[in-house]
Amino acid sequence: MTAFVATRAETQNGSGEARLIALDPGKMARSFPAEPFAYRHFLAAHPLLQLDALAQLAAGMPRDRLEYNSGRLKVDQKPEETPGVDLEPTEIVRQIETAGAWMVLKNVETIPEYGRVVEAVLDEAARASGHRDRRSAGMTEPMGFIFVSSAHAVTPFHLDYEENLFVQLHGDKAMHVFDNRDRSIIDEEGLETFPGKHRNHRFRDHYASREQVFAFKAGDGMFLPYTWPHWVETGDDWSISMAITWKTPEGRRLNKLYFANAVLRRLGIPQAPPGQRRWLDGVKVALYDIARLPLEPLRRGEAMRRMLRTALFGRAANYYYGKAGKT
Repeated sequence: MTAFVATRAETQNGSGEARLIALDPGKMARSFPAEPFAYRHFLAAHPLLQLDALAQLAAGMPRDRLEYNSGRLKVDQKPEETPGVDLEPTEIVRQIETAGAWMVLKNVETIPEYGRVVEAVLDEAARASGHRDRRSAGMTEPMGFIFVSSAHAVTPFHLDYEENLFVQLHGDKAMHVFDNRDRSIIDEEGLETFPGKHRNHRFRDHYASREQVFAFKAGDGMFLPYTWPHWVETGDDWSISMAITWKTPEGRRLNKLYFANAVLRRLGIPQAPPGQRRWLDGVKVALYDIARLPLEPLRRGEAMRRMLRTALFGRAANYYYGKAGKT
């Protein structure tokens, strides 16, 4: 597929600097960050985002930053029945045209050159929303996730706990998006999360009448708000796409509450949704921060991250290792 090619004028801002995304300030004012919307970008030809570069990236990343399986999944895929793919990560990338696979490279922002791309995109988004840069806009914890998928691959129904500027880099893809305010699709318990809980959610056929479908080719992008449920399918060609994400202060607070509520619910203690008991929400957030503080230095290495997940949440917390994660 031919990558999107922009003119020199389109890819420069008022100062003559290269642009990475084309966000309309008017659309940002109307929709951001409450509603999803489409936009264009100029990242499809970026040298760091081509197959050869991504194969090298996969070869050097910690194993818990790589997740892959067969792309032949159902929208309503049961996690325990997810088929694997018998290839090493670098070979999945190199053979993606024929591998029948789906793969994500997580937290690529930890690699300096990829981190600079993530930060530059978020700075542009912040300026389009009327701020000086990402920091003044309250965009914390910038992250990047790169998806490499074979043709006709499905990412099952799920939701994410960050704001997301999604960009399509090669091939075509469709994202089926649902309003996160509709509790008949994902209820309060469904929003709760912890490392041992798989991201996939049950999908009912009647949900389809409430979907909004975004179709992408190289050069297309969309903003996906916090916790908006969605599922994704690639078209007739292999695909590369990237999620450039961040957390807002309110999103970080909600993540802590969803985590705390999930843990307490596992202990058999019913939980009210965030916002109903604000004083109790404050206690949960404070306890979360206290409990997390001594663990942060230990999470810098892969082996320790894996051990902590297993000790705190059981073997299922390492599900993305495949068979290795269950030993």
